[in-house]
Amino acid sequence: MENTGFRAFCCRRKWVKRDWAIATVAITVIIAAIIIFILFFTVFSDSRNRKTSSPTFAPPSAGDFVPLTLLQSAKATGAFCLDGSLPGYHFQKGFGSGSSNWLLHIEGGGWCNSIESCNSRKGTSLGSSNYMEHQVQFAGILSQDPSQNPDFYNWNKVKLRYCDGASFAGHPESEFKNGTKLFFRGQLIWEAMMNELLSLGLSKAKEAFLTGCSAGGLATFIHCDDFRDQLPKDATVKCLADAGYFLDEPDILGNRTMLAFYRDVLQLQGVAKSLQQDCVGRMEPVKCIFPQEIIKNVKTPFFVVNPAYDSWQIENILVPIGSDPQGYWSSCRLSIKKCDATQVKRLQGGYRDAMLKALSMFQRNEEGGMFINSCFSHCQTSYSAWHSPNSPRINNKTIAESVGDWYFNRKESKLIDCPYPCNPTCNNDDYTSSVLSAAV
Repeated sequence: MENTGFRAFCCRRKWVKRDWAIATVAITVIIAAIIIFILFFTVFSDSRNRKTSSPTFAPPSAGDFVPLTLLQSAKATGAFCLDGSLPGYHFQKGFGSGSSNWLLHIEGGGWCNSIESCNSRKGTSLGSSNYMEHQVQFAGILSQDPSQNPDFYNWNKVKLRYCDGASFAGHPESEFKNGTKLFFRGQLIWEAMMNELLSLGLSKAKEAFLTGCSAGGLATFIHCDDFRDQLPKDATVKCLADAGYFLDEPDILGNRTMLAFYRDVLQLQGVAKSLQQDCVGRMEPVKCIFPQEIIKNVKTPFFVVNPAYDSWQIENILVPIGSDPQGYWSSCRLSIKKCDATQVKRLQGGYRDAMLKALSMFQRNEEGGMFINSCFSHCQTSYSAWHSPNSPRINNKTIAESVGDWYFNRKESKLIDCPYPCNPTCNNDDYTSSVLSAAV
């Protein structure tokens, strides 16, 4: 049946402007709906596809744990840990603007100066990769969180595990062949690590930063110029030692405990071959392992991070257990808050002043930087002390901000704190509630 009403409307009545306007709006709405549907379908399909494939570029989350990589190439060169196991490292690839930049951080952990102490050490992660964590979390200067690590968060970052007991400076010629089965291969480990990282992209670095904490900080002093020499001439290369500025100072009885200890390390592991040869030729080799001597000849721009009241140094250099038979320092050496006025005076004049005197020549180095705060702590770059709301500050600057200003030449950065207890931002170590820390 014919729809006469429809015919009458569409064929007999002439459209007016109002009709054309309504029709135009209706057509526009229909077209828009079709476009929205097409876009939705395209985006939905694309998102489904992305679930099954990795994005072209996306940085890992800041809380990622980084796996251990054993240095397989070490087999050919004999670059072994104390127990003969393969050394290892943790590598996190850089991204974005940091993809051509590299930051290396050498783990700390003291030294071994005798067959007995090295044998004990080889049963731990500091002497054998068999005991190393398979994953470690990167924090502080190694963090990928820009709020924690504003200048270096997206760089290629490497944590070099420390397993030789001599700051990557031992030599196999000093190994004992009397059945001890100890390997003194620190220098070989350093060389093998560098070869591995150069093959992974370090050889094309535009920016490179060698850092280390404690014994790793000492390794940074020792190897800084060699690190520079292996990188492109046009690369910006700098170094930083955190809590690695160990002093050749007498203990409270006047004994040079640290000097004697380092002398044993040098003799046991043949470390002198890795030290600056002009220094070794001028004075007793053991003197040349102290940063105060090393820094005089380092050509690469260097930054020193060290508390003026280094908790490890006070506990092991100024007041080693054997120097305090009556136990007068038993609490103070483990917590500066438990020091009486006489002890604080000794720390000020006998240790802080010695630290500043040892740094006085370096302070005049135009390319150098420093952050010497008045905290009782040890190693501040590899955890939240580096840069967080609770970080120690000098002139309202965190360590990270000071180092960044220096590295990128934003401004001179040589900060020295006022004496203890002037700095309320310090989170001072307190070991009195735990088992006594091991002495040197």
